[in-house]
Amino acid sequence: MNRAVIGVGSNIEPERNVPEARRHIAHRHVIVAASPFVQTSPVGRVDQPDFTNGALLVETPVDRERLRADLKAIEALLGRRRGEKRYGPRTIDLDIVVWNGRVVDPDFHTREFLRQAVMAVLPDLEP
Repeated sequence: MNRAVIGVGSNIEPERNVPEARRHIAHRHVIVAASPFVQTSPVGRVDQPDFTNGALLVETPVDRERLRADLKAIEALLGRRRGEKRYGPRTIDLDIVVWNGRVVDPDFHTREFLRQAVMAVLPDLEP
């Protein structure tokens, strides 16, 4: 069984999209823990609503590429369109931050809110 931490963010109807993303993830994988979700200012473009961000620790029998594909499919189900501006508004943003105890997303090192969310679900992680 593989373990991953998924970063979750939304600034378009987050009160609907975050729980809906979580429901879809739980349908495909086992959610072991969830961090608190917090409001954060947008990164990059500031002329947009604040984000709701957090992290989910999941266990899954699939490999990393399959999990990534599942997350992209969930994003598409919730209305995210590929080609959106990198720092633009998002219905949902789902990224693998940690894979089997190894940080795989460089944003972990530069975004305090993401690091705190990950450490909330994996307190023994050595970054």
